Amino acid sequence: MSGLSAGSFPEAAVRERARRGTGAAFPALEDYGRVLFGAPEAGPPGDELDAARLVPPVFVPERLEKLIDLAREPLHGDVDLGAEVGGFASPLPLYLSAFGSTQVASADLGRAASAQAGALGVPMVVGENVVPVNGYGRLSGGGGKSLLGRIEAYAEAVPDGLGGVVVQQSTEDADAEVWNLVYSDPSALPLLESGRLGFELKVGQGAKPGLGGLTVVGAADADRLSEQFALEPVFGAGTGRVLRCASPGTFTEEILRQQIRLMRNNFPRARVWVKLPPGRDVALAAAVAWEAGADAVTVDGAEGGSGWAPTSFLSGVGLPLAECLRRIGGPTGCLLVSGRVWEGLRAAKCLAAGARATGLGRAALIAVDEDPVAGLTRLVECLALELRLIASALGKYHAAALSPDDLWSPTGWAVPARTPVGAVAR
Repeated sequence: MSGLSAGSFPEAAVRERARRGTGAAFPALEDYGRVLFGAPEAGPPGDELDAARLVPPVFVPERLEKLIDLAREPLHGDVDLGAEVGGFASPLPLYLSAFGSTQVASADLGRAASAQAGALGVPMVVGENVVPVNGYGRLSGGGGKSLLGRIEAYAEAVPDGLGGVVVQQSTEDADAEVWNLVYSDPSALPLLESGRLGFELKVGQGAKPGLGGLTVVGAADADRLSEQFALEPVFGAGTGRVLRCASPGTFTEEILRQQIRLMRNNFPRARVWVKLPPGRDVALAAAVAWEAGADAVTVDGAEGGSGWAPTSFLSGVGLPLAECLRRIGGPTGCLLVSGRVWEGLRAAKCLAAGARATGLGRAALIAVDEDPVAGLTRLVECLALELRLIASALGKYHAAALSPDDLWSPTGWAVPARTPVGAVAR
């Protein structure tokens, strides 16, 4: 299969990494010794994160400390990429972003991606509407489309002590009592008992901030889903397909606080994550969530999101990821971000700007589509090598040590004063 990604996302490069792994971080091997390399030709204009550069210092005192500790000159292989991601131990500052009931994610890609994420030991988020759309029951079925199928594939592959599964819940999922199902299901008990189960409250998403989930369904599914979702025949009567619309949910500062408190009270053994859209008051919303006790806040930039959305939203609604990072500034809790992340350079820029880890969404699905057995693994291995090379060049030996001092932007990376909780962001 090809052509999974629309727009400017570099699908071909992701597929190459899924095939070649770490070798894809370098120019073509056959050009070595035959071609002189310098700055590449200017590519198509990107966003502000693409325009920003990571700039190594001349003086590297942390390298000296590492040299003394190792009793030798440190190399990029000495960089520790281990991270605490939303309460879970991870060997890398990465997580598998939420993807839910959309068709491309509902085939075997969902289960294959889960198995590879588990083997890598990185946390995984299961997106919204999987249970309402693909079946209710006691999480029965175990197939690639079911929630349990993804959880089981992950749990069977994940090493002891690493990773975790986070189950996202939207308004419709709440009606289906998805969190109650998972929390009490015997299949999820090993993850729960080992502290590797979490729940994510979905406030919004990057591709369509302010809207709920949108998918296209046929007539048979429309009849089945008519009591749970709004259905609109926007594509015309002759197509046999309708737009399925989910509720975006209603939030204020107090509603968000109460939701997080309820999550902590009702599911005391699960981690609490909150998913925010790239809204203008994203800094305030993140501060409210952390103050209320969220273990992590995940933020999609407007570039993020792999689901169906109106073209007007994809091109002109929501803050870019760079602006979200700027507005949040120095986070007071665990900040996780996603938005067109597919290689180590963009991931390192996000870490330097304050994120604890970055999510792989479209890139992960494309890699799994390229190779359902090892595509995601190879993509992540390539990204990890780039992160180690970049951190070492910056004179840093832990991913968490990257900072705004390492980042240069043509527009300047000014961090605004933090919006006090309770203030109104405009």
